[in-house]
Amino acid sequence: MSLARTLLDSAATTALVATMALSAPSARADEKVSIMVGGYEKQIYLPAKLTEALGYFKDEGLDVELLNEPAGVDAENEMLAGAVQGVVGFYDHCIDLQAKGKFVESIVQFSQAPGEVELVSTKHPEIKSPADFKGMSLGVTGLGSSTNFLTEYLAVKNGLKLGDFTSVPVGAGTTFIAAMQQDKIQAGMTTEPTITRLLKTGEASVLIDMRTMEGTKAALGGTYPAASLYMQTDWVEAHKDIVQKLANAFVKTQKFINTHSGAEIADKMPQDYYVGDKEGYVKALDAGKAMFTPDGIMPEGGPET
Repeated sequence: MSLARTLLDSAATTALVATMALSAPSARADEKVSIMVGGYEKQIYLPAKLTEALGYFKDEGLDVELLNEPAGVDAENEMLAGAVQGVVGFYDHCIDLQAKGKFVESIVQFSQAPGEVELVSTKHPEIKSPADFKGMSLGVTGLGSSTNFLTEYLAVKNGLKLGDFTSVPVGAGTTFIAAMQQDKIQAGMTTEPTITRLLKTGEASVLIDMRTMEGTKAALGGTYPAASLYMQTDWVEAHKDIVQKLANAFVKTQKFINTHSGAEIADKMPQDYYVGDKEGYVKALDAGKAMFTPDGIMPEGGPET
């Protein structure tokens, strides 16, 4: 089977499981499921903690443990090692792993845009496009992470070679901000609420904005299925009942996000996620909320992009 066919089959699985979630009944599940999230506090992964906060896992009779790992590439390694059963991370990890012979699939597709922004330090006004990345140190969550994939793509698309710049793993939040303040990175890719924090202090400006469908299409040429729940195919096949219940819970959350304001959603989240700025958190959430799918189904044309 070709890789392209495998990827499309994975997308079909996402659509099938998520669609079934619209009507599937709840049932009791005895087995604990550990899911590693590629950064609790990142708004792109909002559905994980929100589902827990809304009680939807319990409604489905599930015993779900959410674990935090800021770098998605480390989260996928934990899954492959069997330490966790699922990962809330970017769908492009499924593509990368399948290319390496690891059978992984998206169960619920949370977003259809990356929710990422390439920020440039205001100390470096000479960077006006990715073509200016030559010789620069660029911040990414981790080497092999989705931010690393996207950064490399944008640079190559603008005429650079991979050796023309350096990807620096700086995480997100405070560590990303410190790296930019200390000029360890001159630009970098990150998500909310880190974006708003740096823009508010005037320490960075937006170079490429992929928080919306329009911005994503302009940067990448189409929709880009990003945040998702993905799992190893053999585990999915052996635990279909549990997987369906997970889909039920997450699809309810997608509907909640789609029908509630940023303020209403923020009220359900832990206060430390606001990083002392609830107003900014809500504003960013309202601005980027449209990136979330309303039903957990893979957007048409997403895997091809």
